[in-house]
Amino acid sequence: MKKAIILFIIIGCGFLYASDPNCFTIIAGKDATDDGSVIMAHNEDDSGDHWFLDIHRQGSRFPPKNEIINLKNGGMTPQVKKTFAFLWLQLPGFEFGDSYFNENGVVVVSNRCVSREKNGHIINGGIGFMLRRLIAQRAMSARHAIQIAGQLIDTFGYYSSGRTLCIADEKEGWVLHLVKGRHWIARRVPDDEVTVISNYYTIKKINLRDSKNFLASPDLIQYAIQKKWYDPEKHGDFNFTRAYSDPENLKAKYNILRQWRGTNLLAKDRYPIDSELPFSFKPKRKLKITDCFRVLRDHYEDTEYDVTDHYKKGSPNSTRHRTICTRSTRYSVVAHLRQNLPKEISSLVWIALGRPDSNAYSPWYFPLCTPPSGYNRTGTDNALDSHFNKPESYFKYKPRHAFFQFARLSELVDQDYKNRIKMTRKAWGNFENFVFKNLRKKEKEFHYLYKRNRIIATKIITNYVHYLEYRKWYVADQLIKEMSDQ
Repeated sequence: MKKAIILFIIIGCGFLYASDPNCFTIIAGKDATDDGSVIMAHNEDDSGDHWFLDIHRQGSRFPPKNEIINLKNGGMTPQVKKTFAFLWLQLPGFEFGDSYFNENGVVVVSNRCVSREKNGHIINGGIGFMLRRLIAQRAMSARHAIQIAGQLIDTFGYYSSGRTLCIADEKEGWVLHLVKGRHWIARRVPDDEVTVISNYYTIKKINLRDSKNFLASPDLIQYAIQKKWYDPEKHGDFNFTRAYSDPENLKAKYNILRQWRGTNLLAKDRYPIDSELPFSFKPKRKLKITDCFRVLRDHYEDTEYDVTDHYKKGSPNSTRHRTICTRSTRYSVVAHLRQNLPKEISSLVWIALGRPDSNAYSPWYFPLCTPPSGYNRTGTDNALDSHFNKPESYFKYKPRHAFFQFARLSELVDQDYKNRIKMTRKAWGNFENFVFKNLRKKEKEFHYLYKRNRIIATKIITNYVHYLEYRKWYVADQLIKEMSDQ
């Protein structure tokens, strides 16, 4: 018991003093992947003491007529006639740490950015926390999600300094940059290219006449001229990144290093650290899901920025160079959004709880009825209302909550990283290989069952997701026991 208490303190302090909220995302277009799918991969990084993950599944609804949605800061907006079901990855108490995956295969994740806007036009408290949730409830496609977001921002204004929402479905991926107030720009990722996002704006030159690939607030350029952020005679073609970014955030090394590293791990061309990195690039080879796993687990290994000398000097998760996988990574997801399978199994999301370098990914299909027991601490129905009002006891260490055990494993690995990461990688490699080996056979079974009995098929998919999560949890427990006995 003493060991558990001490370890909880270590885990909590580790996250408390980690870097500011910073995330990392990859989007690959359908012609840039080995199976014609769109792939979106994301590490969610957040520091502080509210540091664990709950996973919920919210069903579709036909809300009562004239239902009103209350926004966080006092604004209100009418609810739509029907809301779609979605999977909700919730960080209780956090403003911007949640991700969503809805029944139409639309995925929404978030990266903190900093704009140079200090005021902005905010109406009725603006919108922020609820934006991704409303997208998940309403979006039929990624493009539709951009349109929904644009309408809400035009109506209320975005109340945070800046942010990037990465949104994808089985046909296309989009990058949406938000600026405090009512200004935004969205760019479609080319089908045969890949984009990497750390924590600064990456959309540079724009073409607002090309509505297939760009959507934006109508006065985007005029406002930049008015604020003297952009001078057409002096600067030439409009560059959103240069005009709207906070200059210090734009040149921050922790942003540049991760952007450069992710790009060079995947790109066909090589980019020096001091070069201008592209919005998107052609990959060196067609991307697989496992390529994204590898990038999300990266610490600059085999580069001059690996200051641990191949882990001889300790854990790579807490060094002077901010890494892609880091101490404050709460969860990691890779959405595999496919077109050539039945809707029920075409889109899935691979989830790793805690840091992905010392934990495994496992697939979650959307039709599952409920998350496994131990994957959330409160009922889904009241999770939203209590999101910012959890009692202090809610955040205490609970060994029967899955996230705490996976976080505990990561901290034990960090105590002797060079030796313990080897045994951990071997265990998780075996687990992930087992899943991939059996996945195609299982999906054929799911497809067969859906043609005959949807209710039974849904229950079997739910049982399969639960089985893999419990098996993964068991492996984590065994690794913890082995390390604790050393």
